[in-house]
Amino acid sequence: MLTKYGLNVAKIVVALLMLLGGAAKLAGVPEVHDSFALLGLPPWFGYLIGACEIAGGIGLFIGPVSALAAACLAVIMLGATYFHIAYTPLSEAIPAFVAMCLCVLIAIKQRTQLFKTGRA
Repeated sequence: MLTKYGLNVAKIVVALLMLLGGAAKLAGVPEVHDSFALLGLPPWFGYLIGACEIAGGIGLFIGPVSALAAACLAVIMLGATYFHIAYTPLSEAIPAFVAMCLCVLIAIKQRTQLFKTGRA
């Protein structure tokens, strides 16, 4: 069973990963954009994913949308896991897979808060 503190630690870990990865994509770091070209995606897609990662990382701490942010980040991490399994040594898929699992866990644990605004 995951405690409140454990959930917060999971959110912090995922948020840091997303904020750092998203910032690198928005800064146009070539190494992080090369993966999108390998997948046959247009160059702007890396910037879109970077913006989504930053928005999701912030959204993890906004109660009414925390579950939605985590679910969306899980989909992004599923894509990252696929990329690493298909194009890199399998061991490089582990961080993306762990982040995806944490996102799923957060989404499940936060689902009761979805779109609650605190108003009666």
